[in-house]
Amino acid sequence: MEFYSDAFSTALKLLSPLEGSVADALFRSLRVASIATLIASLLGVPLGGLIALAKFRGKRLLISVFSTLMAVPTVVVGLLLYGLYTRRGLLGDFGLLYSEPAIITAEILLSFPVITRLSIAAVSAVDLRIRLTALTLGAKPWQALGINLREAITGLSIAVITGYGRAISEVGAAMIVGGNIKDRTRTLTTAIALESSRGEFALALALGLLLLAVFLILNVLILRLQDNP
Repeated sequence: MEFYSDAFSTALKLLSPLEGSVADALFRSLRVASIATLIASLLGVPLGGLIALAKFRGKRLLISVFSTLMAVPTVVVGLLLYGLYTRRGLLGDFGLLYSEPAIITAEILLSFPVITRLSIAAVSAVDLRIRLTALTLGAKPWQALGINLREAITGLSIAVITGYGRAISEVGAAMIVGGNIKDRTRTLTTAIALESSRGEFALALALGLLLLAVFLILNVLILRLQDNP
């Protein structure tokens, strides 16, 4: 217990005020996760709405695919992107390996299935008569889709927040395609892994506390949305 108490007290000292490298990792994590979630949401929310409302063969199989992709290991995504970004890869000439755009791409691939699958569930829960009524009154299909998305706004908001949590918490892909370079690609999760391997448990715990604070804020937002549909 003494080990944990010493590490915790040291961690609190590092967090107040934020030490330079800690602040850098925090703001980079927030930045890349926000960009990735925004892009994934712009793609996943409309796609989830379309899948939920459309009737086509293989719909259940497609939904099962998205459900499976929600749990894909981050290291698998990292390895797939590494194969594309390495010098001999298809996108090697762009020099994306070990850069923030590489991390953002990885987090998009991780959060996109989450947002899409939860968006399908959110839109599917909306009364179908709302869409049928809109179409009967002369609304175009894309307008009817917009009405359904507005009706499912609480569920869609939870989908986006959950996708953000998936993005900011990943470590494997960021380590592989980002390289964990100080002041360039180091995030909270990769910094935690690095400092733990170095034996700097107090700093690793400090970073972990910051990450927990972010998750706490996300969960508070989800609960507020659930309580105020």
